[in-house]
Amino acid sequence: MSEIDERHPVIAPRRVRFDWADTPLHWIPGEPVATHFINVLHLLLPAGERWFVHVYKEALPLVRDDERLYREVKGFMGQEAVHAYSHQGVLDRQMREQGLDPRPLTDRIEWVFRRILGDRCPVPLLPAKRWLFVRIGVIAGIEHYTAVLGQWILDARELDEAGADPTMMDLLRWHGAEEVEHRSVAFDVYQHVAGRYWMRFIAFFLGVLALPLMVYAGAVWLCRADPTLKGVRPRIRDYRRAVRRGLFPSNRFMISAGRAYLRRDYHPSRECSTQRALDYLAVSPAARAAGRPAA
Repeated sequence: MSEIDERHPVIAPRRVRFDWADTPLHWIPGEPVATHFINVLHLLLPAGERWFVHVYKEALPLVRDDERLYREVKGFMGQEAVHAYSHQGVLDRQMREQGLDPRPLTDRIEWVFRRILGDRCPVPLLPAKRWLFVRIGVIAGIEHYTAVLGQWILDARELDEAGADPTMMDLLRWHGAEEVEHRSVAFDVYQHVAGRYWMRFIAFFLGVLALPLMVYAGAVWLCRADPTLKGVRPRIRDYRRAVRRGLFPSNRFMISAGRAYLRRDYHPSRECSTQRALDYLAVSPAARAAGRPAA
């Protein structure tokens, strides 16, 4: 068996499909609040992944001088486009067809990515190219977290033991595996076009500092919009219970991941395991049905 290149694995999209006909609204049995904590990902990811692709279309001319990085960016964009489409399916079919319409919130999320993080910088006098570098830095920080969370979901056997729906788990683990697979691309792009540590530091906090608030606010909204829940509101103890059961990553886990990213000598290739990702992709029902990654 040839040795895996942790920094430069082959990156290409897998055209997966998921059937949500048999997936219940509360896909972790008996855990509606924990389900909705994780469901916040489905709210954020379609708009976020499409935004990644948009920003990288602007960034592509800046990496043409590095043929390998250029190919990796194209593969990254292809994977992210499929991720957006796949999570959109959860919103349009698994949620809406069971009476939970997420569009009032997802419309606001789309607005944030389009207007606040769009091509025109909300801060006056910041040059367009510098604003592009900032957004590339924000993506690098977010991609660090998507990779470590991808590794977490690959290893989260407690969700299987809790009876989590297998189709939803395949979506989350296929996506997590591809995040691990392409984890170096966003950071390498940032280093190639900007590379300043101080900007990486600031962009990290711009992109990640609001994450706990967004998760909690999103879970509150989902519980309120859920037609089967009456008066249920996520509480801190609900979050702590989900963490104790291994159904959700802890604050300690998230803080440790942030500290790793902020090391000056950080590189994503030293985090997570491409082999672990490929092992899952080899058995994923959706990835196997899709066949070989699209070139």
